[in-house]
Formats: sequence, C-alpha cells, structure tokens
Amino acid sequence: MAITSPLRVGVIGLGAGSVHARAYSGHPQAELVALAGQEAERLAHLGAELEVPRLVTDWQQVVAMEDIDAVSIATPNALHHPIAIAALDSGKHVFCEKPLAVSTHQAREMVTAAQRNNRVLDVAFNHRRRADVQWAKTYVDTGALGRIYHVRAAWRRRAGIPGLTSWFTSKELAGGGALIDLGPHVLDSVLYLLGEPKVIAVSAVMHGDLGAAGYGAMEGAASTGNSSSFSVEDLAVALVRLEGGASIALEISWAGHAADDEDIAIELLGVDAGLRLFVPRYAGRNTLSVYKDSGGAHTVEYPDVVVPGGEHALVIGDFIAAVLSGDWSAHTGLTAQRRTEVLEACYESATRRQEVTL
Repeated sequence: MAITSPLRVGVIGLGAGSVHARAYSGHPQAELVALAGQEAERLAHLGAELEVPRLVTDWQQVVAMEDIDAVSIATPNALHHPIAIAALDSGKHVFCEKPLAVSTHQAREMVTAAQRNNRVLDVAFNHRRRADVQWAKTYVDTGALGRIYHVRAAWRRRAGIPGLTSWFTSKELAGGGALIDLGPHVLDSVLYLLGEPKVIAVSAVMHGDLGAAGYGAMEGAASTGNSSSFSVEDLAVALVRLEGGASIALEISWAGHAADDEDIAIELLGVDAGLRLFVPRYAGRNTLSVYKDSGGAHTVEYPDVVVPGGEHALVIGDFIAAVLSGDWSAHTGLTAQRRTEVLEACYESATRRQEVTL
C-alpha cells in the first residue's frame, strides 16, 4: 500500500542519528516524529532543536509506534539486525547506517524480512552520492577508460580511531574495526563505479597493534595507556578478485605512523585511460584526475567538479522517494548484503591466513 507524504519517521540513535534527524526534519516530504537514545542530555537537546514531539530511551518504543511509517537506525552495528527485523515485521520501512549487519547471516535475514514484508530496506552509502564520485561514474560509463583491469582503493588515517574504549573498538558491538567502519564506503563506491561486478575471492591481512598500544585515537578521544578493550583491527589490507579477471587492492586504516591524514583514494586503471579520485580531509574540490596518452605523450586532465556536501541528506532523500514511490521491490538491501558478504570474507581470510572464495 502506497504511503502519502509526509513520511512519518522515527530515528534510533543519536550519533550519526543526529545527521539523519536533521535530514528528515529539513525534508519537505518527511516528518520527524520520534527520537530514541540513551544519552538523556543529547536526546533532550536534539529533540528541542528539531521540535520532535516524542523522545524515548528504548528503541522498542519507536518500533511499537503504530503511526510511524519508517525507522532510521544509527546505533552500534550489532543492534542493526534486531531493530531492523522488528521494524520490518511491524510494517515499517527501514533506513540503516552502514554496515547493514555484522555478519552475512544477519544481513540475509534482514533482506529476507524486507522481502517478506514488502518494505524498503536502504543503507547509508552516502559517499557514492558525492558529486565527484557521480562524475566519475558517468565518465566510466562512457567507456573512456576501456576495460578496467585493476583498482587501488583506500581510506587511510594518521590517527582516527573513534574512541579507544568506545563501542567502535569492541568486536562484540561493532563486528570489527577499521574495515567494517570505513570499508563499506570505499567498497561500495568502487563496486558502484565498476557496475556491480561479482566478487569471487578475497585474501586479507589485518593488524591491531597501534590501537592495542593506546595510540591512534581520534582528536578529542581518550588515547593514553594500553587499551585492553581494543579487540579489533586498525589496519586491513585485501586483494579482491572480481569475475572476469579484474582486481581491487583495498587498504583501510584508522591509524598509522605515515603521511596519511584523512585520505580517501580510488584509482581506476583502464586499458585506454586511468582515473584517480583523491579526497584529502573530505575536500570538496580538485579531487579528480584523468590520465591518458595523446599522440604518444602522457596527459593529465583535472575535471573541475565542486562537491557541495550534504550527501547524507541526499541518500535519505533517495530513501524517502523510494518509499513514497510505492514500488519497493528494488530496495530490499541486496546491494548492502553483498557488501557485508565481502567484508565477512575479508575477516575470515585474515583469520584463516588464506584466500577465501565467496
């Protein structure tokens, strides 16, 4: 049954959830009617700022609200699965922060629940909505690069562990470390640019030495002494094999004694040309380079693409449009499930110290 505007939404979680909440609050076809969070002061402040009528501490209270059309999930990763299943089974559409889930099994159950209940399940892959990534996608689709045979993709930080004693560094709550935190965005952008090729195998290694030694916390987070609760990786490196022979070299790090600051890089190596997307510190301009040969001479072009920001609002806008369209069959979370399958294979490969076939 189609839903008429405005879409009535409840947001669960106050970290990234505050970004979700502001996006819904500012959208002409949405109405933010509930917020759930356990930090009382933050909940009260955000609720007052956005004039949200219902403020609760338990996510189950939001799921139980019969007059809500959709739920937005921005909690620790381990809670994505139970909240999404409960919301979908109660007839609500779901927008979820990345990653979809901490395991392939959970991700498949969430997708099945969306299909079973004929509801939308979307994930916040906001980086693919950057204007420079969109430009690159259009350029790749013209065929100007020729066959793309290899991709170098990375997100590297000098000191960017989001709290050495936070849920981010708990294997139980997060499902992993840097790879499951930053990796979904990089992996999603690359596979999106390549046209969703099938991943057939991965070989990965991981290290957590810096975080365990108490180094690498993001500015403003505790960073002294050894962190006995640091149970995840701060560096992950993987070789990803694609159907058809192409490959991806993936490197994700939260911390490292290196020149990296807060750098995202994707290099597409094609037979006819190459394209580099380099985003230092979330830069919004001068991020693209195109490499060609012209008459035997090497050339470099620098497309002038301005990235205005607001990508979270864009993906939430896409979610709202999908729900209001009434055609939900193409929005069941399958793409996000495939990302989770690849990430889980990377963790399995690192544990087993051998290549894993998907």
